[in-house]
Amino acid sequence: MYTILSFLPIIFILVMMIGFKKSSKISLSTALFLAVLISLFFWKMNIVNVAAYVLFGFLKAFDILVIVFGAILILNTLKFSGGMDSINHAFSSISKDRRVQVIIIGWAFGAFIEGASGFGTPAALAAPLLVGLGFPALAAAMSTLILNSSPVSFGAVGTPTNGIQTSIASLVGKGEISAYIQDVTVYTALIHSFGAMFIPTLVVFMLTKFFGKNKSFKDALPIIPFSIFASIVFIIPYLLIAKFGGYEIPSLIGGLVCLGILVLSAKVGFLTPKTVWDFDETSKWDSSWIGSQSAQKDYSNKNIHVFVAWIPYLIISLILVLTRIPEIGLKQKLVAMTLNFPPIFGVEKTAYSFSYAYLPGIIPFILVAILTIFIHKMSKDEVKKAWNLTFKQVSAAIIPLCAGVGLVQLILNTDNNPQSYDSMLRMMATFFANISGESYTFVAPFIGVLGAFFSGSNTVSNILFAPLQYEAASLVGLKTQVIMALQNVGGAAGNMICINNIVAVCATVGLIGKGEHKLLTYNITPSFIYCIVAIIVAMFLL
Repeated sequence: MYTILSFLPIIFILVMMIGFKKSSKISLSTALFLAVLISLFFWKMNIVNVAAYVLFGFLKAFDILVIVFGAILILNTLKFSGGMDSINHAFSSISKDRRVQVIIIGWAFGAFIEGASGFGTPAALAAPLLVGLGFPALAAAMSTLILNSSPVSFGAVGTPTNGIQTSIASLVGKGEISAYIQDVTVYTALIHSFGAMFIPTLVVFMLTKFFGKNKSFKDALPIIPFSIFASIVFIIPYLLIAKFGGYEIPSLIGGLVCLGILVLSAKVGFLTPKTVWDFDETSKWDSSWIGSQSAQKDYSNKNIHVFVAWIPYLIISLILVLTRIPEIGLKQKLVAMTLNFPPIFGVEKTAYSFSYAYLPGIIPFILVAILTIFIHKMSKDEVKKAWNLTFKQVSAAIIPLCAGVGLVQLILNTDNNPQSYDSMLRMMATFFANISGESYTFVAPFIGVLGAFFSGSNTVSNILFAPLQYEAASLVGLKTQVIMALQNVGGAAGNMICINNIVAVCATVGLIGKGEHKLLTYNITPSFIYCIVAIIVAMFLL
């Protein structure tokens, strides 16, 4: 009964968002209320503890809101400065083909940003760029979420994989953990590489089918040589770095190399389709495709040189690299710069730390937005419009994000109860482990997906479930390194459908309230397929 109760909030969210097409604001708020009732009346939790975990979730949601605010502020600053017009023209000059544009920006640029920063940043940056080029907001959000999969396990300079190392070090042994994690890194990269071979192609197929004039998969066929090429030029450096350089920078280097090669290839027409493919006229778009962010070019009459227009993004990329690689030494200093708050109502695990210097929403996003004022010589009126519009857009995401993260924190900590019951999240994972037995390989990645779906983070999913996966694999006699890799890959695939990421990207393109259920519907299938591919590859590695 308690396992069924554990599943109720997630079932409720899926039914509300997919079945009844309710917004995340309504679905998540109601699911949070349901989880509170279950915690109080079945887990018999103290009401003070329940309130503390929910409030702690609200504070953690503030971190995400800061990232979203920074990403939107960069976009709006560039719009009103005239920089976005120049960037759009530059991408259009590389290729006017929307299929090529989504691969270059969503796949290559997104992978680089994921490798440097992670935590939902790629979609928050890439989706508005695509909208600025003329993509429907829903198409841009869908594409960037799905494409941000293969790079995720090594995102934020390897933070998710480091989460595995941290959580199972005592199980493996301190003297053996380094070599063990290197094996996990290689297996993770191998499994992801097979997923990476089809993800760009799959996204273009979905783009032409759901958003094209003809609603046909056939329109995607001419891009297959270029999309496969995009996969290969990412995979090669990605695998090599994972094998010989560890887990910190495979995605960062793979994305950077891929981006450079694809831009040059598109400019000379190498493997690109002969016929340019575009969306239908804007007037014929479904209203659900269109967000408050749109491809407008009347914000500024200034003619900014394309290099000057790109300077803010170049600075962002440079800062992310310099502050995310531990060997440089800046990361440790920025991480240490925090505002620390005591536990809420004295409840354990609710002490909040605001990492104002390390949070990408502030450094580099807001910082660079301020620098852009001077770089692009913006007027006071332009600056005021950019900031006012940003506050207005972000305000729509406050309730769903607070409700979603509050729900996560409560579900994670329901083990703090007088009856010594496991947490709701661990009960769900244990259920999957118990019913699978020797077929545990088929379950492992989906446990990773479950963790990421709830927490919005591959890292958190790994920290939560890596010990469980390790123990389960040991009990049924499976190679634990491969199961750890499946957990890592599953957590990455879960990023496509996790509520926090969906809400965040909807906020950046202005789809809050009408796009969340569609994105969840679109992205469930690619996430499932990715896990199936992972399982098939893992069968040959065990």
